[in-house]
Amino acid sequence: MRAILAIAASEFRISRRNNLLRASVVIMVLFSCALTLLGSGATGTLGVDMLTASSASLATLSVYIVPLIALLLSFDAIAGEVERGTLALVLTYPAPRFSLIIGKLFAHLLSLAVALVLGYGAAIVVTMFMGAVNVAGLLIMLKLLFGAVLLGAAFLGLGYALSAWSRSAGAAAGYVIGVWLVFVVLYDIGLLAGLMVDASDGIFTKEFFPWLLIANPADAFRLVTLPSGQAAELASGFVTSANAVGLAPLLSLVIWPVFTLVLAWTAIQRVEP
Repeated sequence: MRAILAIAASEFRISRRNNLLRASVVIMVLFSCALTLLGSGATGTLGVDMLTASSASLATLSVYIVPLIALLLSFDAIAGEVERGTLALVLTYPAPRFSLIIGKLFAHLLSLAVALVLGYGAAIVVTMFMGAVNVAGLLIMLKLLFGAVLLGAAFLGLGYALSAWSRSAGAAAGYVIGVWLVFVVLYDIGLLAGLMVDASDGIFTKEFFPWLLIANPADAFRLVTLPSGQAAELASGFVTSANAVGLAPLLSLVIWPVFTLVLAWTAIQRVEP
């Protein structure tokens, strides 16, 4: 445990000096404030309070921003250590290699959480100044924060695995951008194409689509964090599948970080500094 905390403290200090963390905070705060102000005009028409409408917009924003930040934080976690020659020194410590991943995970999750808390907090502050905060909206924002942290953990694990497999920071950077495009952009385009090709009540729409939706951590995050109700769905531009409900999306969102960390642990076992 001491080794994990030492690695986490070192990585967090590096993240504090990293312009990426600073840029992530700025992006989250600016977009959160902008989406809150822009969404305030539609609350009366949709019949939802301002904070609920903002949380729907922030959930859609987080699907794109959180995985990207997580992958950029983690893509050189192993490959960068190999190129700088520091991994050989780290592996001489009497600690298992998995502690290296867990330590980096703690530090990077903390960095990501700082950006999320400041970003979502800015949205709450803006809403408070406009006099539209209620307990239900705050609970939705708390659920959004919890889901975003899980989503970030899943993509951090993917970044570590790609970093260990590629052995080159440049190659790892290309891989993580490809992974981001597949999970966040191309996956949903493929599902949409399947819905368009399939009949309105075809086997793909009724049987495969809900499970494919849950299988993607980004879509599972949407299903878990978006406010329920037709008005919130219209505000977010995302209509949930009737079959993709219950605990399955939350279970998928919890399993993905565990699965990706196992992938990263498997990959780092093969690394020879």
